[in-house]
Amino acid sequence: MRRAAAAGLDVIALTDHDTTAGHYDAAAALPPGLTLVPGAELSCRMDGHSVHMLGYLFDPRHDELAGELAEIRESRLYRARAMVDRLAGLGVPVSWDQVSEIAGGGVVGRPHIARAMIASGVVQSLDEAFSRDWLGPGGRAYVSRYALDPVKAIRLVAAAGGVTVLAHPRGDKRGWQIPDQVIADLARAGLFGIEVDHPQHNEGERRLLRELAADLRLVPTGGSDDHGELTGFRIGSEVAPDGSYDALVGKATGARPLTAS
Repeated sequence: MRRAAAAGLDVIALTDHDTTAGHYDAAAALPPGLTLVPGAELSCRMDGHSVHMLGYLFDPRHDELAGELAEIRESRLYRARAMVDRLAGLGVPVSWDQVSEIAGGGVVGRPHIARAMIASGVVQSLDEAFSRDWLGPGGRAYVSRYALDPVKAIRLVAAAGGVTVLAHPRGDKRGWQIPDQVIADLARAGLFGIEVDHPQHNEGERRLLRELAADLRLVPTGGSDDHGELTGFRIGSEVAPDGSYDALVGKATGARPLTAS
């Protein structure tokens, strides 16, 4: 929250993967003049491909949504432990304690395992760790896990009073680029917006996504997708287009933005 204020932001969203556990501490750390939008980034899967769905301003006490998030977190934990075990079987000197320390008490995911692999000297980059040789689908250490169907995620977040935004649809340079027709299908299912401005989107992709959002009457949004050391500290590197915050707040009924008390 201090870094967000130092970057000159008026509003910051906290959307950790499949958890709302950081909301309380984030709200308590808010400096004057900064507004917090609570949310989560839901892990989804479609036709074997990973899809990330941002949920904003939903009621975290909604039973079905909270239950799904808990199931995803449990599956992520099982998958992460299994992948570390597979790496050990392949002779990679990576331990569960090391990976947990990198995750810093958060939900452990493949990026944390990849960072441990880089630290061990087995690979030189995240891209190499996420290849089919290692942690990518079909890789020697890959283990699948539970994830929501995107349409179900949209409907659950809506039932909890929130709104959904499709995260970085052109951001996966290693794999699947979410087709326009899939985005159109999600729009018909109740999708609220598309994350257009993202560090992994080039200018051409942003232009086409803005046009698609306009055609589908979806709200274009943006964000830095800051993951701390993993991505480099980049809060404020991207901001939401004018009007998107007001549209989001005007639609959501499950929770309200938070300010310093």
